[in-house]
Amino acid sequence: METLSETRCFGGVQKTLRHESDATGTPMNLSIFLPPAAEEGPVPVLYFLSGLTCSDENVTVKGGAQRCAAEAGLAFVAPDTSPRGLDLPGEHEDWDFGSGAGFYVDATEAPWKDHYRMYEYVTAELPELLEGSLPIDTSRAAITGHSMGGHGALVVGLRNPERYASISAFAPIVSPTRCPWGEKALSAYLGPDRESWSEYDASLLVSTRAHPNPILIDQGSADGFLEEQLKPGLFEAACMQSGQALSLRMQEGYDHSYFFIASFMGDHVAHAAKALS
Repeated sequence: METLSETRCFGGVQKTLRHESDATGTPMNLSIFLPPAAEEGPVPVLYFLSGLTCSDENVTVKGGAQRCAAEAGLAFVAPDTSPRGLDLPGEHEDWDFGSGAGFYVDATEAPWKDHYRMYEYVTAELPELLEGSLPIDTSRAAITGHSMGGHGALVVGLRNPERYASISAFAPIVSPTRCPWGEKALSAYLGPDRESWSEYDASLLVSTRAHPNPILIDQGSADGFLEEQLKPGLFEAACMQSGQALSLRMQEGYDHSYFFIASFMGDHVAHAAKALS
């Protein structure tokens, strides 16, 4: 891996790294905060999956995770949201699809299938990369994310409950099969067979793949995407039906921004740390 930047932060180190990805076939950037405890040995990790239009940089600069992670003794790892450096047909035309909008799926349709493999990248390649090169114990992991990344965190955690001790999300897309953002992305990446989409829909997955620990979701009541795109009630209803423990906290007056994320980041780090302790 190539180190692009490294700076001292809350007694630990904030890094930006680049590596060649086998999953995407492109160079990938990722941001990693190592807490002071990493100087003494491998530490647990909290992965953060970002939302539409974002990269690894947004939460690193705006999310306020480093102080909390330093105190909890967790590494905080933020990968990018899609492959970069490609010029596939239609890839850069819309802000909610293509570049910056990988939706954490493994695409099966041309021209996306050879590069847009973000589920494989997050669940397989990234942990292996970290385990072999940094003082991070990827066998002790938790996952969180925002919006599209909240969808990714829920899906990844529910499909791999033995590998992620906790799941949380900020304003997640809980049912991409039933919202415009998700329908647009999944139809292009996975094709017209909606049955194949269900493996990437948390509200459908939770009916058969419960997580052993409670899931935490924070959602702002003033979020402009709440009713059309996010629909947390669908996930809440599915959890009630399946028996999945869920804490869905409606935060009065908060919107979809990183101000919202920073306001409750400490709770999500603490949620992960409790499960990992």
